[in-house]
Amino acid sequence: MTTQSDIKKLAEQMAGSMKSFDDIKDFQKQLMQSFIDTALEAEMEDHLGYPKHEKADKPNKRNGHTKKTVRSDTGDLEISTPRDRGGSFEPVLVSKHQTRISGLDDKIIFLYAKGQTTTEIVESIKELYDVDISSSLVSRVTDNILEDITAWQNRPLNSVYPIVYLDCIVVKVRQDKQIINKAIYLALGVALNGKKELLGMWLSENEGAKFWLGVLTELQNRGVQDILIACVDGLKGFPDAINTVYPNAQVQLCIVHMVRYSMKFVPWTDKKAVAADLKAIYGADTLDMAEANLERFDEV
Repeated sequence: MTTQSDIKKLAEQMAGSMKSFDDIKDFQKQLMQSFIDTALEAEMEDHLGYPKHEKADKPNKRNGHTKKTVRSDTGDLEISTPRDRGGSFEPVLVSKHQTRISGLDDKIIFLYAKGQTTTEIVESIKELYDVDISSSLVSRVTDNILEDITAWQNRPLNSVYPIVYLDCIVVKVRQDKQIINKAIYLALGVALNGKKELLGMWLSENEGAKFWLGVLTELQNRGVQDILIACVDGLKGFPDAINTVYPNAQVQLCIVHMVRYSMKFVPWTDKKAVAADLKAIYGADTLDMAEANLERFDEV
């Protein structure tokens, strides 16, 4: 059975080996690459007049792909451009000699998160590339991308995650022609190899322990059998929701949330000094040093 000291030791090892990277940006990069590849295939379908793998009595046919690397705001992308035997296919979204895609990541988030209509998406692509595309092409692209997103949301997960960060952020989205607040639930896991993995994102009207219970149940159904440490904020009922699904998980309050809560009771003139003292406590290299700094802070 895993003891609390074992968990603490493992957490220290994980903290030392963890690589820092932006997990949401990594997901955006994957989504962008999938978007481009799907869009290029849809353009070829429009150009030839029949879908892939369908037999057609026409002289011009598909003729493999050409791979190339293009740069974007979220990193290099390896895209695969389809070719035709007649050599008449001229891709629109990423032209043959184009090597840089600027701002496409923001546009993708805009297209898929803001709930645009097909007509509005056509207008956005027109604004970005100064080219005209058909509404049917946009529909095929978005339908395929939604399939990729659904597959990502339901993919199997590891059986054990030593650390899982559970948090909720509030964002503004457009719904029914109105700008409203939505709560996005995020589950960020640290795998046994020390790498972070965005386990999933869920959308709701507001944050609540009941919804978190559903999120944790879904993680369990996707293969997560055990969580050693769950790092959360101070939401009422949250620890009970976690222990309902993972009874052996150790619940740890997020340091950032605890510091923010503590600073609410500090006068404005003393905030800077108190923040520095608190950092010396939670940022200490060892437990003994943290306790010594805490005693010093208490004396002051």
